[in-house]
Amino acid sequence: MGTTQLETVPEPKYWHLRTVLSEALDSEFSVGEILPNERDLAARFGVARATLRQALEQLELEGRLQRRRGVGTTVAPPRMGVPVGTAQHSWPGGPDDAWQILDCTLEVPPAAVAETLATGREEPVHVVRRSRVSHGQPVAAELLYIPAGSVPELSGIDAPSGAPRARAVLRELQRLELERQENTVELGSARADDARELDRLPGAPVLVVTTRFIARGRTAALSAATYRADTCRLTFGDSGGVEIHHGPERAAS
Repeated sequence: MGTTQLETVPEPKYWHLRTVLSEALDSEFSVGEILPNERDLAARFGVARATLRQALEQLELEGRLQRRRGVGTTVAPPRMGVPVGTAQHSWPGGPDDAWQILDCTLEVPPAAVAETLATGREEPVHVVRRSRVSHGQPVAAELLYIPAGSVPELSGIDAPSGAPRARAVLRELQRLELERQENTVELGSARADDARELDRLPGAPVLVVTTRFIARGRTAALSAATYRADTCRLTFGDSGGVEIHHGPERAAS
């Protein structure tokens, strides 16, 4: 076999610049720091602004940079690991849970959720809304669906609404013996509500992680968590811990 054409194609200028910029991000800038404007960066590296924009877009795609409305281009925090396939299981709201509670309402879930929970189509369930933040930036939003049958001792008097009720729901849920949890992951696009909460544009790529919590042979709770695809990375293994990956050159997937 002869030499293929691909082997003779030189590296594009923007890709070489992307490598140089990535090294500069590691050595000269800190998380959240705003980069100089395009004119200054182009002059520093001796490239056309079009080439610079291509390199910046590539680094944004890789999660190294973030373009924030009204702020500019900033250095992104390290990617947050999203553990899937782990052998360790725990209920939401445990001592090592990094999610922040926002609210709790009683509402009728989507039909697919009601089917998974084996509740009636018009039967309301507890919907706990939570968020995940890394370095001050939102990286994930979660809807946690819990049927009334999973928390039969919940008192509406003690926690009528909002975050206090959410904490009460999760506290009662932990009284059950968790048998196992099952995760599914898919790539999706941010809906308007998710985009607003995650500070992204509608249609931005996201990772949707759905988790079924099994107790007493049935689905006791269902989590639908939406992660920013540019700030998160799936991790596999039995440790169950969150792994922080700094970048493609410094950490293997």
